[in-house]
Amino acid sequence: MALALLVWYYCCLPKQLFNNPYATVIESSEGELLGARIAKDGQWRFPEQDSVPYKFRKCIVYFEDQHFYSHPGFNPVSIINAIKQNYKAGKVVRGGSTLTQQVIRLSREGKKRSYIEKLTELILATRLEFRDTKDEILGLYAAHAPYGGNVVGLEMASWRYFGVQPHQLSWAESATLAVLPNAPALIYPGRNQDDLRNKRNRLLKKLYTEDVIDKTTYELSLEEELPQKPFDLPETAPHLLQNIAKSQEGHRITTTVKSVLQQRVNQIAKRYYNEYRQTEVYNLAVLVVDVETRDIIAYVGNSPTDKLHQKDVDIIPAPRSTGSILKPFLFASMLDAGELLPNTLIADIPTQISGYSPKNYNHTYDGAVPAQKALSRSLNIPAVLMLQDFGVYRFYEQLQRFKLRDVNQHPNHYGLSLILGGAESNLWDLCRTYAGLTGTLNHFTTHDAKYRKNEFAELNWDSKVKRNFGKETFNKPQLGAGAIWLTYNAMKEVNRPEGDEAWRFYDSSLEIAWKTGTSFGGRDAWAIGTSPRYVVGVWVGNASGEGRPSLTGVGSAAPMLFDVFNLLPRQPWFKAPLNDLEEAHICKQSGHLAGEHCPAVKQWIPITGKNTDVCPYHRLVNLDATAQYQVNSSCESVSDMITKSWFVLPPVMEWYYKKQHIDYATLPPFRSDCNGAMSTTMGFIYPKDNGKIYLTKDFSGKLQPFILKAAHTNPDAKVFWYLNDRYLGVTQTFHEMPVEAKTGKYYITITDENGNELNRRIEIVSQ
Repeated sequence: MALALLVWYYCCLPKQLFNNPYATVIESSEGELLGARIAKDGQWRFPEQDSVPYKFRKCIVYFEDQHFYSHPGFNPVSIINAIKQNYKAGKVVRGGSTLTQQVIRLSREGKKRSYIEKLTELILATRLEFRDTKDEILGLYAAHAPYGGNVVGLEMASWRYFGVQPHQLSWAESATLAVLPNAPALIYPGRNQDDLRNKRNRLLKKLYTEDVIDKTTYELSLEEELPQKPFDLPETAPHLLQNIAKSQEGHRITTTVKSVLQQRVNQIAKRYYNEYRQTEVYNLAVLVVDVETRDIIAYVGNSPTDKLHQKDVDIIPAPRSTGSILKPFLFASMLDAGELLPNTLIADIPTQISGYSPKNYNHTYDGAVPAQKALSRSLNIPAVLMLQDFGVYRFYEQLQRFKLRDVNQHPNHYGLSLILGGAESNLWDLCRTYAGLTGTLNHFTTHDAKYRKNEFAELNWDSKVKRNFGKETFNKPQLGAGAIWLTYNAMKEVNRPEGDEAWRFYDSSLEIAWKTGTSFGGRDAWAIGTSPRYVVGVWVGNASGEGRPSLTGVGSAAPMLFDVFNLLPRQPWFKAPLNDLEEAHICKQSGHLAGEHCPAVKQWIPITGKNTDVCPYHRLVNLDATAQYQVNSSCESVSDMITKSWFVLPPVMEWYYKKQHIDYATLPPFRSDCNGAMSTTMGFIYPKDNGKIYLTKDFSGKLQPFILKAAHTNPDAKVFWYLNDRYLGVTQTFHEMPVEAKTGKYYITITDENGNELNRRIEIVSQ
C-alpha cells in the first residue's frame, strides 16, 4: 500500500505542467524584443524566460510568500491563519496559498474551488518542490500569472503596462506588477488608481522595512506614476516574425538580426517610402546578410504602408521580374567557362533574333563595347548576344545550380529574354547567391586556394543555427574565384545612365560590387551590392504589380542600397585570387587575346581565358607612300608599300562604333589603279537574313512602309537598292530605304559603285 502511494505520488504531477499555447516571440541577437504574435487562444502569453529579474523576484516573494525559499511547497502557519480569518469573517478573505500552490492552481485552470481541490494543490505543490528548483517554480509563476484582460505573465505585462523588458523595470514598476495578479479583474491600470497605488506602496514599505531597498529608493519609488494606458509591443521586424511563425509558432526565437541596424534600416525604408509614395510607388524591401556566417542581420519585408497597398505582404520571398539583375551571373559564367575575357568586344547593333528585337534602355547603339562595360552600363543587346553564344539551356542550368527557385519554367519558355527580366526571382534567393559568390572568393583567397563544398548555403535567421559550409576542396563549387573577382571589378565600375541625376547618391569612396535592374514597364526596381563582408539587397515597386514610369533600379533602389551600406563598417576591396588568375597579353582595342598584329597590354584573366579566340579585328594592310590608299602588287611595288596594323570592325559594327569613338580610323579605300581589290565594305543593319517583317497600319487602315537599313565603311559611297528585280533607289551617307510591298517572300539586294554586292532573303507579313 505504501509503495502504491509512493508510486502515485511520484507520478501525480504531469511532466509538462502547462499546456497553454504561447505567443510567437522574436528577439534580436542582443536579446531585445523585435516583435510578437498573439497565442492561438487569443492570450498574450510569452514563452517562459530562463530567469526572473531580481527586483520582481524580491517583490513577488515579499508580497505573496515571504517564506517561499524555506517551505516545502505549503506553509502550515499561513494555512492555519487563513482558516481562522475566514472562519471569523464568515467568508473567504485570505487564501494562505504559497507561490508553489498558486503555480499548481494556475496549471489546473478551470477547476472548481473546494477544500478537496486545495488539498490536491497542496500535494501537487510538494511534488513540484521535489522536481523543480525554487527559481524554476518562480519562473513558472512569472510566466503564467494573470494580469488583466488577455495579458498573461510578467514579460507581457511589463511590455503592456510599462513598454520595457522585465529586467528594465524600476522598483516601483516591479512592485506594481507583483500586486496585480492578486486581483487582476479588480485592479487594472487606468482604473482603480487609489487601490493599486495603496497596494503598491504597502509592498514598497515592506521592502524598505526589510532592508531590501534603501530610504532614497523607497521615497523616489513612492513618487513614480502608475501606468495610465497600455503600450504597443515593438514591431521592429514584423515580416520576419510572419516568416518565422510559419515554422516556429509559439516559440521564442533569438534571431541573428542586429537591433540597432534593423531600426536604422527601418528609418531608411520609412524615409524613402514617404518620398516614393508621392509618385504612387508604395512598397519596398531590404535584406542585409553577413557573408561570413550567412546570418540575416536586417530584414525589412515591406514599407510602412497601409492595408490598401498590401502592407502585410512580405516582399522578400515574393517572385518578381528580374530585369537586368541576372547579367553578372552570365558574365561570370562565360569568364569561368573560358568563353569571354573582361574587355572582349561585344556587338551592340540593331539585332533581331527569330523575331525577338532587344533594345537598350537609352535606345542607342555603340557598335561594339567591352564586355565589362556592357555589364556596368547594363546594355541589353550585348547581354542578349552573350546569352545566345553561351546558350539559354546552359545558363538556365547555372541558375538552377544557384537554386533560384522561381526560375522554374522550361528554358524555351524564357528564351533570350531570360537575361532581360523574362524570368522571376526573389530578394532572398538573389542575396543568397551573391553571398555564395562572395564567400567563394573570400575563402579561396584566405585558405590556400581552396573552396568549400556547401558555399551556397541557405540564409539563416536563427542565432542557434551555425551554418556548415562543408569540407574544403580544390574543386570550385559553382564558379571559380578568378571569374568572380573579375566580375566584381566590373560591377564596381558601374556608370550612371545618361541624364540620370540619381547618381548623386553614389559615394565613390564606398567600394562595393553592385548591380541594378528594372523590369519591363517599371514594375520592379532592384539593387544588390556586396562588399567582402556584407550583401545588401533592395527591391522597390508596387506589390500589386502596377508599373510606374519613374521607377528604375538606379534611381529608386540604388540610393537606398548606398544608404544601407553606409550604416555598415567599411571593408577593403576583395583580394585578388592570384591562384585562379593568369597574366596575359590582351589586345588593347578588342579585348581578345593579342594576335601578332595587336597593340597589347598585360591584364589578369581567368586561367580558362587562354582558351578564348585571338583578336579577329587586327590585320596587316598595305598602303601607298601617302598612307591614304590601300595598294597591292598590281599597282605598287612591294618596296614602296607601307605595311601597317589596322583595327577593322565589320561594317555594321563600324557604322555605330565610329560615332562613339572619334579616334576610330576607317580602313582606307584601294587606289583606283589597283586590280582585284575587294573587301567587305558594307553590311545590312536591318533586316536580318531570313527575317520576317511585319507590316503595320495607320489609323485609316493603310499599310505603312518599312525601312531597310545598311552601313558602308566609306561615308561618301553610294548604295543602290533592289527588291527582287525592282530598283528602289540610291542612298548616300545615310543608307535607309523605305519600301512598300505586299506580303510574300523577297530578295533584297544592295550594290555600291565598286560592284560590291549583298543579298538578304526576307518574308513580309501583314498583321
